[in-house]
Amino acid sequence: MVFPIGDDDSALRGRHHPVTLLLILANVAVFFLQLSQGEDIERFFLMWAVVPLEYAQGADLPPAIPLPFWSTLFSSMFMHGGWAHLGGNMLYLWIFGDNVEDAMGRVKYLLFYLLCGVIAAAAQILVDPASRIPSLGASGAISGVLAAYLVLYPKQQVRVFLLRGIVYMPALIVIGMWIVFQFVNGIGQLAQTEETGGVAYAAHIGGFLAGLVLVGFFRTRRAARAI
Repeated sequence: MVFPIGDDDSALRGRHHPVTLLLILANVAVFFLQLSQGEDIERFFLMWAVVPLEYAQGADLPPAIPLPFWSTLFSSMFMHGGWAHLGGNMLYLWIFGDNVEDAMGRVKYLLFYLLCGVIAAAAQILVDPASRIPSLGASGAISGVLAAYLVLYPKQQVRVFLLRGIVYMPALIVIGMWIVFQFVNGIGQLAQTEETGGVAYAAHIGGFLAGLVLVGFFRTRRAARAI
């Protein structure tokens, strides 16, 4: 797999992208809130992450939260399982989010992000509705952002790290390789034929497909395609 570290943002110079920045700050703030829970972190996850069984039964399971149980569809997308989980997601959001925000506008971009996150969580629930394992992370919403970036900027040059050094590759290849990896591992997870490390691949795929479908409705500006 290739590891993206940046893209060509020369066309965005002088423009501000506060929603992407605020989303990153919100994710970081919630992560530090998690760290403050100490030994109660597992209880915190059970309360505020998506537990599929709660949605199958239509009711909150203990420990309960002081909000409707479906509120976790939103709270879970700002939670992360560790530093690597947080860092990887925020790097992807930083690289690809500003371009998508520029193409959609601030309000529509925020709605797009949240909607992709909710659909991603719903996909994970549908795949394993009896699960009591908390599902959390911004990956589903960011998968939708990647899909939008792919549609809007397929030829945009993305800087990636390979063993031989840093090279530039078109977004079509970088994001295309990423989603193929998600599908392959998602199928393996469903078939239980390989160790998937607890990654919610169904959420990644659900968020990506949501992004592909929704980008046309949320796009408000003509994105300048790299050539």
